[in-house]
Amino acid sequence: MLYIGIDLGTSAVKLLLMNSEGKIERVVSKEYPLYFPNPGWSEQEPKDWMDGVMTGLKELLADCDKSQVAGISFGGQMHGLVTLDENDEVIRPAILWNDGRSAKETDYLNTVIGKDKLSEYTANIAFAGFTAPKILWMKNNEPEKFARIKKIMLPKDYIAYRLSGAFCTDVSDASGMLLMDVKHKCWSEQMLQICGITKEQLPKIYESFEAVGCVKPEIAAQLGISETVKVAAGAGDNAAAAVGTGTVGEGGCTISLGTSGTVFISSKTFGVDENNALHAFAHADGGYHLMGCMLSAASCNKWWMDEILKTKEYAAEQKDITKLGENHVYFLPYLMGERSPHNDPKARGVFFGMSMDTTREDMTQAVLEGVAFALRDSVEVARSLGIQITSSKICGGGAKSSLWKTIIANVMNIRLDIVETEEGPGYGGAMLAAVACGEFESVQAAADKLVHVIGSVEPTPELVEAYEKRYQEFKRIYPTVKGLFAEFA
Repeated sequence: MLYIGIDLGTSAVKLLLMNSEGKIERVVSKEYPLYFPNPGWSEQEPKDWMDGVMTGLKELLADCDKSQVAGISFGGQMHGLVTLDENDEVIRPAILWNDGRSAKETDYLNTVIGKDKLSEYTANIAFAGFTAPKILWMKNNEPEKFARIKKIMLPKDYIAYRLSGAFCTDVSDASGMLLMDVKHKCWSEQMLQICGITKEQLPKIYESFEAVGCVKPEIAAQLGISETVKVAAGAGDNAAAAVGTGTVGEGGCTISLGTSGTVFISSKTFGVDENNALHAFAHADGGYHLMGCMLSAASCNKWWMDEILKTKEYAAEQKDITKLGENHVYFLPYLMGERSPHNDPKARGVFFGMSMDTTREDMTQAVLEGVAFALRDSVEVARSLGIQITSSKICGGGAKSSLWKTIIANVMNIRLDIVETEEGPGYGGAMLAAVACGEFESVQAAADKLVHVIGSVEPTPELVEAYEKRYQEFKRIYPTVKGLFAEFA
């Protein structure tokens, strides 16, 4: 049988076709616009997502035996606010995960409602990227549009709704809304009251590997597939990527170098970081996970290359970087504010330490190192909880750089394992579809059979020592300039 994984990203949707043995038959990608109508705002049109999905699906299935397609599922950008009216029309552009407009609402939730209460209700505190602050922003700033809301959903769930008609979400993605009681995997009555919404406006919650329905007849007809093709709930992009890299069960770790960057630690049991520096979410395998998330990871390098250096030759810019651990330039990678562990939407990118002998290579190296240092911040929180991280899978577009992987392995002093399939969220989505269709009895069983480690990057003592010194210096920069971010915002 064949299974479709849809990775609804921030810059593009990537679709893949996987067979029962885990082989990827084809991958298709369709880009769509990202809008920044005001500083710190980030929006997309859900119609653009759906157009990309349908165009991509037709291309993906063009040369295959369509009768073999059994299931579809998703990995999707998290936290985005999609609102529909009583006619199922989109009320306003989706407010995305990296949008910082809700700083006032986030502060209200954390200080007036209180972090202790939020953690009690949802296992997390408020971040500007989360969905609940966006709902409050809409209530406060667009009351007429807020009053029209009939359905509230997340980006990938909008696609599931259009494909199947099921008003659904999954536990992993819903965990990042600040509306769900993560421990008990149900909507929090207290949070609904705080946000002024009802349970009827929210979708039904499923486990990620559960089928929510089948494709609608008109969708099946357009694609030339059976009306019996199942649609599974899917997962938030990080949980889906974790499934795609085999980070399931107890004690697994994945580092993702996508548009955002994450450190993802899987667990069979529920647990919360008492300082809430890490997110405590439900996992797509039926368990739970802790996650540290930075808002700008590979996107920092993309910004540096595309906008500043004006080049697409990413590998060429890195080939002359040879003096690892010796760079005198530092980079704070907070181009869109920051989540873990600072929770500071006003933070911004900073280069520090340039001199007359600073080179182009030094600046490029600083960008790569700055992302690695910021990811280590989350690893240090996990270590403070007694979690031992000695190795990690790695995925995402940035992980294609062997130099970047070497830097990360040595900054964190861990072994990085490279999996055969690099299509993390999409591959995880296809695996979830296969579980929903009964191809595998569990997500763990699918991961055990389909995910293979094909190489590793080991740290070296000399570089670990050099980067330890540099990381301790890096850690001092943000607290020193933090006050300026708020003053200059």
